[in-house]
Amino acid sequence: MRTPPLPPPSVFATPEQMAQRVVGDRSPDRPSAPITLSPYDPDWPARYRRAEVRIRAALQDRVLQLDHVGSTAVPGLPAKDRIDIDLIVADPADEDAYVPDLTAAGYLLRARDPHWYQHRCLWTADHDINLHVFGPDCDEHLRHIVFRDWLRSHPEDRDLYAAEKSAAAARSPLSTAGYIQGKTDVIVAILRRAGLR
Repeated sequence: MRTPPLPPPSVFATPEQMAQRVVGDRSPDRPSAPITLSPYDPDWPARYRRAEVRIRAALQDRVLQLDHVGSTAVPGLPAKDRIDIDLIVADPADEDAYVPDLTAAGYLLRARDPHWYQHRCLWTADHDINLHVFGPDCDEHLRHIVFRDWLRSHPEDRDLYAAEKSAAAARSPLSTAGYIQGKTDVIVAILRRAGLR
């Protein structure tokens, strides 16, 4: 796997930018409840595996890669009780090639980011899964893998990230953008230690 570059500054920093990416009838920046972090749940990997079976059955050979990413993929790390999955398809912009089958499997398209690696995000009805769709060799997907693997093998950085997540959630309990921005500096610092430049 090649080493991706560090991420550029967040492109979803303002409520206006968040609003542009919304698909469907949801608030672009206001969670339905305060952002809360749960202790690590040993059932999270099994929940990912159940979702993996469903996604692969829906898309079959259109799945180029599927990975459990995010905090629920790191043993010992507190997280929102929501599984993050990266799905790699040939062309995320070609929604007709995968969205209808994912919709039939219970995933709803909720975000469209053509300027951010053609990213799409689908949710389950109760939003216990974020299914992120990227194309092959995508920098953001590679960063997700590097970050996950580094935290799995570096408990001091896992604990640092856990503390920063808790602080960000406390500062911005009703703002997704604020929560994300609140973690950015520590994520970049950890990615630097993982070898990104």
